[in-house]
Order: sequence, then C-alpha cells, then structure tokens
Amino acid sequence: MERQPILERLADTLESRRQADPGSSYVASLFHKGEDAILKKLAEESAETLMASKDGDKLHIVKEMADLWFHGMVLLAFHGLRPGDVLDELARREGVSGHEEKRSRAGE
Repeated sequence: MERQPILERLADTLESRRQADPGSSYVASLFHKGEDAILKKLAEESAETLMASKDGDKLHIVKEMADLWFHGMVLLAFHGLRPGDVLDELARREGVSGHEEKRSRAGE
C-alpha cells in the first residue's frame, strides 16, 4: 500500500472542502468555525489517542491515531500547509540527535 500519496490525496480533499457548505461537510464546518474549533478537536483526539494507548488495544490505538492525524491535517490545511511541509521537516531532522535538534529550536 502506498502511504505518502494518501496524505496528498487527503490534503487535496481537505482543500476542496474549504468552500463547501458547512451543513453538508464536516471539514467545511470545522473551517467555518475557525482555528479554535480545529484546535479543540485536535486536543480531544490527542486525549483519545492517549487513552487508547493506556488501554493497550492496538486496533483502537490505530483508529484514534488516524483521527488525530486527520485533524492534524485539517489544521495544516487551515494554515495553507501540506503534508509535504511536515515530511520535509522530518527529512531535515533525519540522522540528527533529538537532543541536538531540540537545542537548535531553543531560539524560536
């Protein structure tokens, strides 16, 4: 199964929902409600992912992580960003010590 293309396809779908009717599209309703609603949903999905992990049910973890990633992508789309932007950052960090990378961000 090709994984990266699904992220790009999903990003395209999310972008297409930007101008959709909020009454007929969940994503359009999030865009319409604004960043605070998207952030709230992302926080909820994060908590649900944590609880699924604590329960140790692998299928539940996968499903909650899918929800978390999905809503993370909604946030990216809200800000005009794409999955490739995140993948580029991960590629930049590849092979760099986590401690080193964190120190490099101290001035942000």
